[in-house]
Amino acid sequence: MDGFTMTRKYFGTDGIRGRANSYPMTAEVALKLGMAAALQFRRGDHRHRVVIGKDTRLSGYMIEPALTSGFISMGMDVVLVGPMPTPAVAMLTRSLRADLGVMISASHNPYEDNGIKLFGPDGYKLSDAVEAEIEAKMDGDLAMQLEPASMLGRARRLDDARGRYTEYVKQTFPRGLRLDGLKVAIDCANGAAYKAAPEVLWELGAEIMPIGVTPDGTNINKECGSTHLDALQTHTVASGADIGLALDGDADRLIVCDENGRIIDGDQIMALIAEDWHLTGRLKGGGVVATVMSNLGLERFFNELGLSLKRARVGDRYVVEMMRAEAYNLGGEQSGHLIFDDYATTGDGLIAALQVLAVLVGSGKKASEVCNKFEALPQILKNVRYSGGSPLETASVKSIIADAEQRLDGNGRLLIRKSGTEPLIRVMAEGEDLVVVEMIVDGICAAIAEQT
Repeated sequence: MDGFTMTRKYFGTDGIRGRANSYPMTAEVALKLGMAAALQFRRGDHRHRVVIGKDTRLSGYMIEPALTSGFISMGMDVVLVGPMPTPAVAMLTRSLRADLGVMISASHNPYEDNGIKLFGPDGYKLSDAVEAEIEAKMDGDLAMQLEPASMLGRARRLDDARGRYTEYVKQTFPRGLRLDGLKVAIDCANGAAYKAAPEVLWELGAEIMPIGVTPDGTNINKECGSTHLDALQTHTVASGADIGLALDGDADRLIVCDENGRIIDGDQIMALIAEDWHLTGRLKGGGVVATVMSNLGLERFFNELGLSLKRARVGDRYVVEMMRAEAYNLGGEQSGHLIFDDYATTGDGLIAALQVLAVLVGSGKKASEVCNKFEALPQILKNVRYSGGSPLETASVKSIIADAEQRLDGNGRLLIRKSGTEPLIRVMAEGEDLVVVEMIVDGICAAIAEQT
C-alpha cells in the first residue's frame, strides 16, 4: 500500500498543475517560478539559457510571457520554441546546451487546466529534492537578487525547433526500414504534436489519416487523444487503417489500437517492444521498469521470457529514476508513457509509435496478430474523494484492507494510494476472478467513504 502524500506547496507528481488563472496556475506564480528556477540553475559565468515550449492551450499565452519575464529578470536568456511535444523540449534542452528546459502543459487534462514541467540541463525531469529547493526560493526575497539593467536576459524564437525534433525522432527508426504501404490513423489530441507527428510518419513513407490536428486553444484532449479513444477506434476502422495511434496533449504518451479498433495500452506496448528487443539483443538490464499500476499479466509474461519487472511509483519520472539506477533502457506506464533511455530522457509518444511500427513492419503481420502479447488479469481502479484526515488509518478501513489482501494472496494484487495531485484515494485490485476483484474494490471504497 502506497501512502505517499503530497506535502509540497507548488509541485505535485509532475511539475506544477492546476486550473488556469487560478492559484497556483497564475501569471504571478509563473513569474516567481521563472525567477527561482533561474537562480537554481544559474551556475558559472557563462551566458545562461532556458528553453521554453508549450502545448496548444489558450492559457499558454499567459504563462509563457510570465515565465519569460522571470527568467530575463534574473539574467537568463530565453529560447522560445512554441507548440512542441514535452520530449522535444527535453531533447532541445540538451541539444542547445541550455541550463534548463520548461514545458507549459497539463498533459491529458482539459484546456481549462495548465501546468509547468521543468527539465535539468541533462534533459531529465527534476528530482523532488531540487523542486523543494526551487519552492524555497519562490517563497524567499527574490527582489533582492534581481539583475541590474545591463545584465538582463534576452528572448528569441527558434524557428527550426520542430525540424530539429522530427529529424531526431526519425533517426530512432531502424535504418533501412520504411513505412511504405502502411496506412496509419493518428490522433494528435489537438495538442503539441499536431504538426510534428504527421510529418514524421509521412516522411517515413506511411499513408496517414490524421485527426485531432486542428487546435483552437480550447479543444486540446476534447473527446480525442489517448484518454478519449472512441475517436481513434472509429477512425481507424472506418478508414481501413492498419493501425491507430493516439497521443495526449503534450505527446509524451501513446496508446494504440489494432486494425479492428481493439485497444493496446502501455502494458501491451511494453510487452511487444521488450520481447522484440530481448530477442534481438537490444534490451539492457534483463528487464523492464513499470509502475505499481501495471497489470500482473505483464509481470507473468516477462517471467516466461526470463525477464524481470521492476515496479516504480506512479509517475514517469519515477520510472526514469529507477531505470537509471538499474541500468535498464526500457520502461513505462500502463497509461502510455514509454521511456526509451537509448533515445530520450522522458516519455515520448512519437518515438514509442515508431518502435511499435518497426516491430509491426518487421513481422509482416497484422497489428491484431502482433500487438496483444498477454492476457490481462481483471483489474479495477476506483477513486474516493476525501475532505481531509487519515481515513486509511482507521480500524475499520484497516480491517477490510487486511481481509482483501488475504483473499488476493498469491492470486492478485491490491494497491491503495493517495493521489499526488487531487484529494483522492485510489483503490486498485486485480486478480483471477473479476467478480471477486469488484467486490473487494467496492467494499474498500465504501469503507473509506464512511470515514470522510
